[in-house]
Amino acid sequence: MAEIINLRRARKQKARTEADKAAEQNRISFGRTKAERSLSEAERDKAARHIDGHRLAQGDKDPEPA
Repeated sequence: MAEIINLRRARKQKARTEADKAAEQNRISFGRTKAERSLSEAERDKAARHIDGHRLAQGDKDPEPA
C-alpha cells in the first residue's frame, strides 16, 4: 500500500523548500557585508577623485599633436 501523507504538511514543506532556495539565491546575489560595501564605495570615490584630478580646466585648450 501507499504511504499516507498529510497534504497540509506536504504543502508547507514544499513552500519552505522553495523559500529556502529563493533565500539562498538572494544571499548569492545581494549578500555583501557592510565592510565590503564600504570598501567598494571608498574605491569608487578614490577613482573619481583620481579622474577629476587629471581633467583639464575649462579654459585650457587641448595640446596640439606634434
